Amino acid sequence: MKEISKKYGFITATAMIVGICIGSGIFFKSDNILIATGGSILWGIVLFVVSAISIVFGCLTFGELASQTDQVGGLLSYSEEFLGSKAGCGYGWFQILVYYPSITAVVSWVIGIYTCILFGLPGTLGLQLLIGFAFLCICFTYNVLVPKFGAGVQNATTAIKLIPLLILAICGLIFGDPAAGFAAVDPRTVAGASILTALGPIAYSFDGWIVATSISHEVHDSRRNMPRALLFGPLIVLTMYVLYFVGVSCYVGPMEVIRLGDEHVSVAAERLLGAWFSKAIVAFVVVSVVGTVNGLVTGFIRMPYSIAVREGMFPMRKTLSKLDKHGMPAVSALMGFLLCTLWLCIHGLVTIKGWLPNSDVSEGAIVMSYLLYIPLYWRVFRLWKEGRVTSRFRGMVCPFLAIIGSFIILSGGLQNPMFIAFFLFCGAVVLAGILYYQAHHKKA
Repeated sequence: MKEISKKYGFITATAMIVGICIGSGIFFKSDNILIATGGSILWGIVLFVVSAISIVFGCLTFGELASQTDQVGGLLSYSEEFLGSKAGCGYGWFQILVYYPSITAVVSWVIGIYTCILFGLPGTLGLQLLIGFAFLCICFTYNVLVPKFGAGVQNATTAIKLIPLLILAICGLIFGDPAAGFAAVDPRTVAGASILTALGPIAYSFDGWIVATSISHEVHDSRRNMPRALLFGPLIVLTMYVLYFVGVSCYVGPMEVIRLGDEHVSVAAERLLGAWFSKAIVAFVVVSVVGTVNGLVTGFIRMPYSIAVREGMFPMRKTLSKLDKHGMPAVSALMGFLLCTLWLCIHGLVTIKGWLPNSDVSEGAIVMSYLLYIPLYWRVFRLWKEGRVTSRFRGMVCPFLAIIGSFIILSGGLQNPMFIAFFLFCGAVVLAGILYYQAHHKKA
């Protein structure tokens, strides 16, 4: 079978992690975090750092798995190789049918939100979804037909998206009043807040690092470069997030950020240097979110292909495992596009009905994914016990802290009244994958 060629290096892998994580999340969720903490900036910082435990040490732990395999599929490969084929199939079904399309759909919608703000368009849900869908069409097309262009978009947007973060962070700290910002909230308001619910929006803001593992088989010297990317990427993200969150909250004021919602970015920029600067910053934000969607799509178009090249793991195996003349899995990409479209519609329905207040369909998928990471973290600990991982820090300390971090994220998800229903749905998808694998191999 024809194999996908090596196209990417350490910089692109790192740019995917930084570029996917830093995108819509920090701009789109800052108000949600402050709502959950009752407007407390200090508690927001604490929760950012606590959540980073699951990201940084999760990345270091997965880096050990990445260093021991270069098979197609990222998380799918790790679960198959280190937990068994049945588990790998279940993990693969969850990623393909729930995780990737739900997150990609929501972030595409965010492009619509900020495009409407940029051009002064009526911010109706329908128009926002339509703009997001239009970009999905464009993004899937160029990533399949000109994959190197997709890599270029990722590298460029990663650099560009740091500009509004740094400007608003630094200017917010210089021209704002940090002392007043930290003291602006009545302690009784904080005491009455559901602080743990902030972990959901924060997990959303950080999420995306695992997507980079889906291109590990296309990274030159992946056993060396992927672990390095999984180390440096999250540290860059954490630093930028805390700077931005503190800067913009201190400049605009935490309660004002809550009131303004997603528009706090443009308002902060306009107060700094006027309307033209506000437009420029929002334009940078749009580019930033475009980079996030691009990274998600880059990873997702390979996932149906990755599971299809494995015997008995997914329907339409022969069709999905075909590569076009450019060496790209075009049919796999088409399936990914259709699933993203479906989840965009689901997201629209959930938003209209108000079923997930201060949340969205992607947050449940993200929390569920951290639950699924725990067996893999434990497997790295077992590899250390077996002597296959030689570093005590990477083989024992990192998995232990990553597991704690996953439970912290899970505790935040449990604050959402709809989480149990979503958990059962995701569990059913994983179980369906396992049963499909069993049924196919029983016949064989």
